[in-house]
Amino acid sequence: MGDFHFLRPEWLLALLAALLLAWVVSRRDDVRARWRGIIAPHLLEHLVIDRRARWRLRPLHLTVALIALGALAAAGPTWEQERPPFVEDRAPLAIAIDLSQTMDAIDVTPTRLERVKLKIHDLLALRPGTRSAIFAYAGSAHMVLPLTDDAGLIRTYVDSLATGLMPVPGKDTAKALAAVEAGLAREQVPGTILFVTAGVEPAAFDALTNYHGIHEIMVLGVGTAEGGPVRTGGDSFLADATGRRVFSRLDVEGLKKLKSAGVRVATLTTGDDDVAWIARRAQAHLQQKQADTATRWKDAGWWLVIPIALFTALWFRRGWTIRWASCVLLAIMLARPEAAQAQNVLERAFFTPDQLGRLAFDRSDYEAAAQRFEDPMWQGAALYRAGKYDEALQSFARVDSAESYFNQGDCLARVGNFAGAAASYQDALKGRPGWKEAAANLALVQRLLAAKKKEDEGQGESAPDMPPDQVQFDDKGKQGKRGKMEVGKQTADMWMRNIQTTPAQLLQRKFALQAQAAKP
Repeated sequence: MGDFHFLRPEWLLALLAALLLAWVVSRRDDVRARWRGIIAPHLLEHLVIDRRARWRLRPLHLTVALIALGALAAAGPTWEQERPPFVEDRAPLAIAIDLSQTMDAIDVTPTRLERVKLKIHDLLALRPGTRSAIFAYAGSAHMVLPLTDDAGLIRTYVDSLATGLMPVPGKDTAKALAAVEAGLAREQVPGTILFVTAGVEPAAFDALTNYHGIHEIMVLGVGTAEGGPVRTGGDSFLADATGRRVFSRLDVEGLKKLKSAGVRVATLTTGDDDVAWIARRAQAHLQQKQADTATRWKDAGWWLVIPIALFTALWFRRGWTIRWASCVLLAIMLARPEAAQAQNVLERAFFTPDQLGRLAFDRSDYEAAAQRFEDPMWQGAALYRAGKYDEALQSFARVDSAESYFNQGDCLARVGNFAGAAASYQDALKGRPGWKEAAANLALVQRLLAAKKKEDEGQGESAPDMPPDQVQFDDKGKQGKRGKMEVGKQTADMWMRNIQTTPAQLLQRKFALQAQAAKP
């Protein structure tokens, strides 16, 4: 308790008010003090009748106790620091991999890029349960995977990376940093941005050295100072105009300049020292940020609300009076229609948007709840209850969790997209193996899919010369009105899951589309 102190000690002055109230009331009830100047002292003792009970609980005692406890609570007693508002204790890591043509150099066996893939595998094994994101860049920069703790998924996409996937040749590290910043824009936990490259072009030095975000930038140099030829496929190598092989060398001088400017720099090694350094630095950066922000003290004054509530209940003892007039007046004022706006102001002052949404949700006012909720899962639940399944699907898709995929499956099943619902339930089971509800829903939509397929096949086998039941003609010349019919919306995630292609082909198409869209 050496750290015990009050956050707002000025509220302790209210204790003097409690003592002053006790003294004033006691003086008022002291009969001897009131009559001492009027009746002779030797007669006063015989005229005063003392109370039989020396002490009993009176409203004065309760009032003094409530004022004292309220003063202590408002003063904010504390003895423990608050933890920083981070969602986890393990540092997230965003890896930006250079996929320019020089990463196919063979000065590091088998090639620089293949060695980087092995290092990322080792890094994932060294940081189990942590979140990592993968970015790729050359002349353009693209997100491969957002932050995820699925190490198997990361390995799959990292293994599929190749220099031929990039739509724009060259190297633009500053553009890669901007892409990583955009991908981590909503991340509140301090993490690390790791650039894996053979060198950083001078034009990007300012972007790396002048970065002031919550994340730390690190650079892992890949290659040797002697360099090596750049493989272009099979036994062929990159050559210049004279036919001589082009050697790509590690930019040692450039990395030294970055290091002298304060950027964390290391080079790829044959052992595990580089991987251990990355993991250690990432965790150290998070701990340092936590130490820098752990300046708030945990306010323990709210614990005193419990005895205050208990003492307040004693006001209902028989013989004690409560001034109900103010309570009745307040209730009448709040019941008036023009008080609705003031009531909303009070609600916003004392409740968070999610709490207001929960109040509306409990009243079955789901549309109002959806407008007030900020939490995407609760907002999606309110939209689902309101029958807005497409909007609920979009809200659930903002969260990457097994529960989110389960809810997405329910939304898709509601709009008749049984194939998408089955895929979502399968994703939910990947996140929570053995989830009985998800397995049951998956089996249900699979039966519905089979029944729908059988029905479609049965309709397709109908005889082409079967006569119609009835034929009607528009003999009034009315052709109807042209309209636009909206089909069921489908999220980009569900569309991407239905594509039957390899990760490399998927990334190549994605990068090409993004590069084309980025052109002015």
